[in-house]
Amino acid sequence: MVIPVMLSIPSIVAICIMVGVLLFAYLKKVAITFALIIANLFVFFISSIYTHEILVELGFSPMYLSEGYISNLFTLFTSMFVHAGYLHILGNMLVLFFIGMAFEQRVGRKRFLIIYLTTGICGAITFSIVNWGSPTLLVGASGAIFGILGAFAAAYPRDEVVMPIPVGIMFITRMRVVTAAIIFALFETLLVFLSPYMQDNTAHFAHLGGLVSGMILAMLMIKNRGLYTETSKGWNTGVLEEFAQTPEQFEILEKIKNERIPEVRRLWLNKFMETARCPKCGKPLLFTKNGVICKNCGFRR
Repeated sequence: MVIPVMLSIPSIVAICIMVGVLLFAYLKKVAITFALIIANLFVFFISSIYTHEILVELGFSPMYLSEGYISNLFTLFTSMFVHAGYLHILGNMLVLFFIGMAFEQRVGRKRFLIIYLTTGICGAITFSIVNWGSPTLLVGASGAIFGILGAFAAAYPRDEVVMPIPVGIMFITRMRVVTAAIIFALFETLLVFLSPYMQDNTAHFAHLGGLVSGMILAMLMIKNRGLYTETSKGWNTGVLEEFAQTPEQFEILEKIKNERIPEVRRLWLNKFMETARCPKCGKPLLFTKNGVICKNCGFRR
């Protein structure tokens, strides 16, 4: 027997916002990261007024994977946009902004959205396997954000990102994305072992499930993983000019030369690297610390 779902008007409005904002951003080519943040904030505003309706109707529970609850499986999606409090959404949106923008610039809007939603669902399923049949409600974007972190670390481990680190207060620092992934993975693993002795109401298995699924998806979906990105010394734009073939690439080179903000310059550099092709065989190039390499034909510069 399937238990029917009855949604309140606030929940229906919240779902329309989730889908509508993402659809608008995708069609209008707006950054998906911004769209996710906006959708989360709007849904949180609604939940601050209709807390019970939003949490109960749009939150996910492990028992929804049991027979009879198939009509509730849509909450695997909606629960990623629901947050339990101000600190919950603030922490998640800060991390999403810093790593999401950088990763989306790397892989593009479509792959970013696929990885985000898929790893969020994988995180919820991981939590459900460990807590099978539990009526506990699971809400928050953490699983998906950990998924983005895992995918970013697997695809471009040497990239540097600005990362908020919660150590009593929110400490913001710059580090390699693989370092951030290792730190958070170790921290979450420690909390998993400590969870029987503490009640922090945090779904640590969802975080780990998102992180691992993100790494797996990156290996399956992202080609040219490990492309070298700009360090403090940076790339000599004169070297890059050899690989500029299209008006768009020459325009990007000009932006690289003239940009004074390191983070923005790095994004343009990443964009150029992803579009550059080998002058001998036309295949993608690898930009490494030791030079430019084509794995297909052996070209080096």
